[in-house]
Amino acid sequence: MSNNPAGALDTTDPARYRASRRVTWTSVGLNLVLSLAQIVVGVTGHSQALVADGVHTLSDLITDGMVLFAIKHSAKDADEEHPYGHGRIETAVTLALGIMLGAVAVGIAWRALDRLLLDPHPFTVPSQATLWIAVLTLAIKEGLYRYTARTATRYGSAMLRANAWHHRSDAISSLIVIVGIGGALYGFSYLDAAAALVVSVLVAKVGIELGWQALRELIDTGLDPEDREEIRRVIQNVSGVKALHLLRTRRMAGQAFVDVHIMVDRNLSVSEGHQIGEVARQRLIKQIAPVCDVMVHVDTEEDDDSDLEQRLPLRAEIEERLRRYFAHIPQAQAVEQTLLHYGKEHVDVELRLPLSAVTTTKEAQLLGRRFAQAARADRDIGKIDVYFH
Repeated sequence: MSNNPAGALDTTDPARYRASRRVTWTSVGLNLVLSLAQIVVGVTGHSQALVADGVHTLSDLITDGMVLFAIKHSAKDADEEHPYGHGRIETAVTLALGIMLGAVAVGIAWRALDRLLLDPHPFTVPSQATLWIAVLTLAIKEGLYRYTARTATRYGSAMLRANAWHHRSDAISSLIVIVGIGGALYGFSYLDAAAALVVSVLVAKVGIELGWQALRELIDTGLDPEDREEIRRVIQNVSGVKALHLLRTRRMAGQAFVDVHIMVDRNLSVSEGHQIGEVARQRLIKQIAPVCDVMVHVDTEEDDDSDLEQRLPLRAEIEERLRRYFAHIPQAQAVEQTLLHYGKEHVDVELRLPLSAVTTTKEAQLLGRRFAQAARADRDIGKIDVYFH
């Protein structure tokens, strides 16, 4: 029961968008400078590891480009084809980045095993300058990780969190280079490959966790039990809500969507039922941070976990039956309003007549019984109440 039309649902956070762009462009600039420095110093300083790490850093520009693409397109407003916005673009890129982290882990492990088991050539002793470039790279990459992770946490962006861990994997890769260069300088070249194997497992773990989180979001995995329980608590505290059921949630790029059925008294007016549902919707959006939109379905209190009986007829058929049943009752022509209350097994009817239709209280009681008697054989119709005003 959202008041937002589908096409006007706004999933864009301008501050989040600007922060994401700022973080990613910072990463692009630093990666470009670092990769050139690593490759140039690695070639002149005879460090194969530093050159490889420079190429690895250069490849990060591709992932940064993917992030910039996702940031731009996921920030678009909802439209007719995407009524819930474009946030899933960010989720898809998060999945891709998780896969890339896994690929990086495999590459590190493969290179380490090759050096340990297959490569018969000794390491060429690199220059001291290569070690300092590796240390500088490690410091910058770790700084990028902390900067990006802090922004990701602030704005709840899984995509930025994935890219932050990509920076951390680069920092670990640079640490491996430091160990390798240091080992070569001091005669312990095997430390490079041994450390690489340990790090490849850590990087693979991060990639799997991020990829699994994005995959769960893509298949509409709901919120955690604690969040769902908080949603129930908020709804049940709304005056007029008897109970709730069929609660469904799903995530999208740091936000959450909620669908829920609430049960209210069957005799409430449509407008009062709507008002109760709207209050529940607004409180959920206000009190539970990730929730950005709620669809509330209002049920009568008898409608528990199953739908109303499908065999019960709608108003047009009920009114046609009542006209036939009341054809012999002259006062039926004075009925001003017919209210229908649907239950699980039958429809209760309220008839509203003017006081002028009767002259005494006894006559009013007799008329009420006549209306009820006339429809007593209809299995779809329950009680009939007559009110005069």
